[in-house]
Amino acid sequence: MRSEHRLELQKDLARHLRAGHPWVFKKALARPPRGLPAGTIVDVVEGDRFVARGYLDPHSAIVVRILTREEGEEIDAAFWRRRVARALALRRELVSGTSAYRLLHGESDGLPGVVADRYERFAVIKLYSAGLTPHRADIVEALRAECGDLAGVYGRDEIPRDDDDEGGAPEGKVLWGAEPPELLAIDEHGVKILVDVRRGQKTGLFLDQRENRRLVRELARGRPEALNLFSYTGGFSVAAALGGARHVVSNDLDQDALQLARETFKANGLDPADHAFAKGDAFDLLASYKRQGRRFDLVVCDPPAFAKSQKAVEGALAGYASLNRAALQVLAPGGLLVTCSCSARVSAEQFTEAVKEAAFKSRVELALVGETRQPADHPISLQFREGRYLKALVLRRLS
Repeated sequence: MRSEHRLELQKDLARHLRAGHPWVFKKALARPPRGLPAGTIVDVVEGDRFVARGYLDPHSAIVVRILTREEGEEIDAAFWRRRVARALALRRELVSGTSAYRLLHGESDGLPGVVADRYERFAVIKLYSAGLTPHRADIVEALRAECGDLAGVYGRDEIPRDDDDEGGAPEGKVLWGAEPPELLAIDEHGVKILVDVRRGQKTGLFLDQRENRRLVRELARGRPEALNLFSYTGGFSVAAALGGARHVVSNDLDQDALQLARETFKANGLDPADHAFAKGDAFDLLASYKRQGRRFDLVVCDPPAFAKSQKAVEGALAGYASLNRAALQVLAPGGLLVTCSCSARVSAEQFTEAVKEAAFKSRVELALVGETRQPADHPISLQFREGRYLKALVLRRLS
C-alpha cells in the first residue's frame, strides 16, 4: 500500500530510519519535494525499496517525520486512534497519584510532533509541525474517543517561532467540547496546583517535573530557608513549604506567574505573607544575597533550556556552570541544591561536568545524593536520543 508521493534518500542514509529514528532532514533527500503541501503523507525510499512513511513539512529542516515503517499500514483515522490508544495504555499502567499528566509525548509515543497533556477533565494539545495541521481533527477525535471522560480538548499554537522552539505561550482555541476555566485546580500527590492552560507556558504546567516536586517536598523537611530561582507558578515553592520549609523565596521574571504562585500557596492552606516573591533576574538576586551573606538550606534551580540548537551547547554549558556557581555561594553548609537542565542537546554527563566546574570554582565540596530523569508519562524512545532531555541532580554541600 504505497503512498503516491515518494521521496528518495541519498545513498546510505536509510539505516538510521530503519533503526527507528523518526526524523528525515532536508539534506538527507536526493531531491527536495516540489509542490506538495504540508501534511502530505509520503513514502521515504532507498532506490525502489520502501523505508518508512510519514508526513511532510516542507517549511521545516525536518522535512519528514516518520509515522510507520510498515509498508502496509495506512495513515488514516484508524492509525491515529491506534497510536493514541497505545500511548494511553502506558499511562493507565504507570501513572498514579495525579490528575494531570502527559497523554501523548511526541516521537517517543510514535506520534512525532504531537504533545497532549491532561488537566482534570481537559486535554490540551500542542502540535510542533505545520505538517500535523491537516491531521489535527483525527488526533482530537482519537483522544476524545480513547479518553472517554473528557469535558473538552483545547489547542495551543502549533508552529514555533524562529527564536523559540517551544512556540511561546499564546492563547489557543477550543477544538472540541467545553472551554477550560480561567484556572484549573489539579491534584498532584496531595498538593493542589492552579494551572492556566490557556496562557501558561507549554500547555500550562511543567508536568515533567511532577516527581521532582514530590522529591523537593520530602527534601524540605527540617530545612527552614528555601530558595526557588526560576519559580514560574510556584510548584517547587509550595512543595518546599508543605514539606517543612518555614520561609520560601520564589523568584521569576513573570509577575503574573508569581501572582498565580501566591494563589497556589493559599489553595494549599499556606499564607503567602509568610514567604517572599521576587521579580527579577536570578543572577542579580543571587549576587545580592551573596553580598548580604544570606544563606539557604535548600536551593532549587530549574532554568529554561539554555541550548536550543547544537551550536549553543558550549555557551549553555558555561551558563550552567555560572548559574550553579552563583547558587552554591548562597547555599549553607549541609544544604541541598536541586539543579536541573531541560536542554536536550546537553547530555547528563556534560551537565554534571558543568556543575562539577561550578563547585571547583566556588571551592565547595559536593556529594551527589540523588539523580532523576523525566517520569513515565514522558517516555524515552531508545532510538531517539533527542527525547532524553530532563536531568536533575540533588547535591549536598559538605563544606
